[in-house]
Amino acid sequence: MNQPTEPAHDQTESIPAQQPLTDSQSKISPGKQQMLDETESFVRREMSGEASGHDWWHIHRVVQMTRRLAAAEQADIFVTTMAALLHDIPDEKLNPSKEVGMQRLNGWLDSQPLEPTDREHILDIISNMSYNGGSNPPMRTIEGQVVQDADRLDAIGAIAIARCFVYAGHVGDLMYDPEVPVREQMTAEEYRNGQSTAINHFHEKLLKLKDRINTPAAREIAEERHQYMQEYVNRFYREWNGM
Repeated sequence: MNQPTEPAHDQTESIPAQQPLTDSQSKISPGKQQMLDETESFVRREMSGEASGHDWWHIHRVVQMTRRLAAAEQADIFVTTMAALLHDIPDEKLNPSKEVGMQRLNGWLDSQPLEPTDREHILDIISNMSYNGGSNPPMRTIEGQVVQDADRLDAIGAIAIARCFVYAGHVGDLMYDPEVPVREQMTAEEYRNGQSTAINHFHEKLLKLKDRINTPAAREIAEERHQYMQEYVNRFYREWNGM
C-alpha cells in the first residue's frame, strides 16, 4: 500500500530524527565534543520520564533546532548546544525553587572543564531565555537568540498544542472555561501561579511567540507553525460552540 506523502510545508522544515550529538562538527574540538556527550547523558538521566512536556524529547528537539539555526546564523555551535541541552535543568517549574535549580545547573558545570568565557556565556543564555510572562529583556548575543528561538519554536505548532494540554493537565488547569478570562498583563509570579486554562495559554503566550522570534532563520519556521496553531484554536472555539 502506498504511504501518504507529507504536505510540502512540512518537508521544508524536516530535521533528521534523533540526530546524535556525536555527529562530526568541524568547529568542535574533541574535548568539547566529550563535554557535549557527557552533558547529553546527564540531561537524559535528569529529564527522562518528566511528565510536564519538558522531558528529554523536548530537549532533543530544541538541540536539533538549535544546530539548524546556529548553522544558518553562524553562531557558536558548542555554546549553543550546551545551553540547549541544559536550558531546562534549572527551570522553576521542574525544581522546588529557582535556587535549587541553579544549584543543579552549576553543579554540572563545575564538573566540566569549561573555559570561563564559555561557562559565563552558557549561564547568561539559560538565565535569560525564559518567557516569564513576556518580561525578560532581549537576548544579548546571537547564541542566546538562537537557543531562545529554538526553544520557542517548540512552543509553536503541532507539538506545541500537545505540550500545552499535557502541561495543563500536569498542573491541574482546566482544558477551557469561558468564565476564566485571558490574562493580558502579568507579573512573572502571576504568569507562573495564577489561574488559567489550556486554551487561555495560547492567548497568554503561545500565539504571541511568533512576534518575539529573534533570527531570520527561525521567523520563517515560526510563521507556518503559528498559522497551524491559530487554525487549531479557531476550530476549537467553533466546536466548543457546537458549530
